[in-house]
This record gives sequence, C-alpha cells and structure tokens, in this order.
Amino acid sequence: MSLLWIALLGACVGSFTNVVVWRLPRQESVVFPGSHCPKCGHSIRWHDNLPVLGWLLLRGRCRDCHAGISWRYPAVEVLSAGLWMSAVLVWPGAGAGLPDLWLPWAGLPLIALLLPLVLIDLDHLWLPEPLCRWGVVLGLFVSSVGGVSAVSTHLIASVLALLLLEGLSALAERLLGQPALGLGDAKLAALGGAWLGPGGIAAAMAIAIAAGAAVGGTARLSGRLGPREPFPFGPFIALGIWLVWLTGPMWWWSEWLMLLGV
Repeated sequence: MSLLWIALLGACVGSFTNVVVWRLPRQESVVFPGSHCPKCGHSIRWHDNLPVLGWLLLRGRCRDCHAGISWRYPAVEVLSAGLWMSAVLVWPGAGAGLPDLWLPWAGLPLIALLLPLVLIDLDHLWLPEPLCRWGVVLGLFVSSVGGVSAVSTHLIASVLALLLLEGLSALAERLLGQPALGLGDAKLAALGGAWLGPGGIAAAMAIAIAAGAAVGGTARLSGRLGPREPFPFGPFIALGIWLVWLTGPMWWWSEWLMLLGV
C-alpha cells in the first residue's frame, strides 16, 4: 500500500479522532448520533465530512448555520495522516521483538489510540481510562505474535509501569501536598509497557521526563505556567512511546550513553 493511501486512511481516522476528543469528555456516544454541527444540530453531509477538503470547501463554516468550524479539525486530520505515514517508516527490528513484516501495521492502532489521548489530556488534563485499558489489551494482543514469553514480559512491564507511576504519584502528593502526576499518566505508562516491553517503556519514560522537564521548566521560567499550576504530562509519555516504537529502545540508550561518555 502506497504512502498516499496510508495518509488518506490516517486522515479519515483523524476525522473520527476529532469526534472522540469532542464527545468522550462529555460522556457522549462516539457512534450515535452521526456527525453534526454542535451549534445548530444539523447532520453533516458526507461530502462536507471529507477530511481537510470538506473544511476547505466550506471555508471553515457550517453549511446550515454558518457557525465557524475550528481550524483544529483539519489540523488533527493532517497530523493523523502524517503520523500514519511515520508508522510505515518504522525501523526494522524496532517494535519490541515483533517480526519486521508486522511492524508498520501494528503501529497504526497504537497511534490511533495515542493521538486522542494526547488531545484530550491537553484539553482537560484527563486521560480516559477506557482508551488506556483497550490500549493495554491491544498491546498484549500484538505482543502475542512473539509467543507466550513475549506476552508475559510485556504484561510484567505494563504492571510495573502502572505501579511505579502510581507509587511516584502518591509519594509526590505526600511531599508536595498536591498531585504531581495524574493516575491517568500511570495508565498510559501501562499502555506503553504492554506495547514496548520493559526496556522500551523505560526508554519512553526517560524521553517523557526529559521532554516534560524541558517544556515545563521553560514555561515556568517564562511565567506562562504558574509555580504550582498543573500541566499535562500525558503528551510527553505518548511522545516517548511513539519514538521508541519507531526506533526501538537500544538506539536511545546508546545515544544517551554516548552523551555521558560511557
């Protein structure tokens, strides 16, 4: 399958991602009713619902009530298309012991789960447990290609990641007097463990901590983030998971050791 078709499928999934991100925090069904304008309630015609193209043809406005449609909708569709293309470019041998033939296709459901989790966390500081739970189940299912040993290893990694982050969250709350990590972060780490295994989730969390510290520290120093103001850590965990999925953990560990002069 060509990259163009992968991108088109990714954009379509991105369109559904927009639905999930809007409805799930509002406890609405992501299936029924069909796509409709949140202002006037009119159903969106199929040709107006085409990823990116529909928004452009409508000039960012509802066909019926002319209410504005956020630029974020086509942006998410383009982002999803790009991420789906990146999934196909996964490095051979990267995906936690899976056969190379499986790697490009196995990454597609992973990124389809990670993207809505990131967007919801950015909007609401919340990582929906159902998405994380299904991500764990799907990750263990994918790892089953490697046999019982692989499933066991990934299950252990998932449980350890969950317990470790929950423990760190409880410890930080006791020391600081306020939550430092959400329990959703622990569940997202468990998802990563199910997909990446022990070495992979360790590398992913190292990336997440480094990236989160850099962005959070810069935001606090610049005054854009208050001293005790929370900010979403889920996007950084998701970033770490995806980067390690694409390249494998060994590349990251070797680069860090090289930087340390080891």
